Amino acid sequence: MQQLDPKSVWLFFFNFVLRSLVPMIFLSIWGSALFLGGFDESLNNGNEVSFGFLNSFWVVIPAYLILCFIWAKLTYRFYRYELIDSGFRKESGVIYKKYVTIPYDRIQNVDIHRGIIARLLGLSDLNIQTAGFSATVSRYGVGGAGAEGRLPGTSREVAEKLRDELIQRARQSKNQGL
Repeated sequence: MQQLDPKSVWLFFFNFVLRSLVPMIFLSIWGSALFLGGFDESLNNGNEVSFGFLNSFWVVIPAYLILCFIWAKLTYRFYRYELIDSGFRKESGVIYKKYVTIPYDRIQNVDIHRGIIARLLGLSDLNIQTAGFSATVSRYGVGGAGAEGRLPGTSREVAEKLRDELIQRARQSKNQGL
């Protein structure tokens, strides 16, 4: 089985950090509100104000970034794919493993998507759309039309070669039955 491009570690890292940015901002505001409530009490009592939360903030953020990078490395390590005789096969997951095999005769379309972070890193996402797969179900609910097979973090050249190979094998498998 083949692995993704090594630069995909950074793609996973930035995605993890950006996805968790909103919860981090919320927690920061909540923590500040708790601090300001304690700040008002200490002023009323004439006590000295403690800024201990700022000291812990400078420890939490680097620790969080290190954990995101470790998780990105693990995600990269356990993300593999291959083209076998019967179809496209992919496995992923660090804690919960996911195994997907897409038969060539079900492949309808193969798209290449390059987001801003992926373009900066010289990477592409390969999206394999299949017959009968009209909605994407994820932990966030049911989304719109999506790709059953998504291969993030491949180099531009590999993505284009895979796209061409998948389309060719899909055509061959559909012509064999006639």
